[in-house]
Amino acid sequence: MDEHKETLRVGAAVRRRRRAQELTLAAVAERSGLSVPFLSQIENERARPSRRSLEKVADALGTTAVELLAAADPAHTVDLVRADDPGVAEEVSAEAVVRSLVRGHHQLHAEEFIGDHDPGREFQLRNDVLLYVTEGAVEVEAEGRAHRLGRGDTLYLTGGVRHRWRATGPDARVLVVAVAEHIEARDERAR
Repeated sequence: MDEHKETLRVGAAVRRRRRAQELTLAAVAERSGLSVPFLSQIENERARPSRRSLEKVADALGTTAVELLAAADPAHTVDLVRADDPGVAEEVSAEAVVRSLVRGHHQLHAEEFIGDHDPGREFQLRNDVLLYVTEGAVEVEAEGRAHRLGRGDTLYLTGGVRHRWRATGPDARVLVVAVAEHIEARDERAR
């Protein structure tokens, strides 16, 4: 089995989500700012969307890129992701690379951000998330408070907390680990 082929199967997840919402390709194109032909190529596995394009599609479908990726791959018992594996690292900009550390439909999602990402993008994940700075420093805004994190610092956010972060230098490396969006986490506080 070609393990890298599986990472390209996001199109079926996009199509299922779009059809479940009874949306046309034109409607998703209008919401996402992407073209109908490009969306069709994604759904038919003839094009692999960049991380930013996948986020635009996810936003248009009322979900997250993580959820679409989770729905795309079958589960694996063991999946080794090597540092130099093609297809797990994606250049987001001239200053940033995102590397998936876990592939497939699992309860855990993890990515390594090298450099910066879209610092204006606000996140609100359904489940808990942990940010761990392995190199450099980042600034995180969460719950109306600013936090500066340096190498070795960890910030834990419960599900539903709106947050955004940015690297303070080009050497920043941030490990982001989250409970997958498709998991219904129990709220112990409600008991």
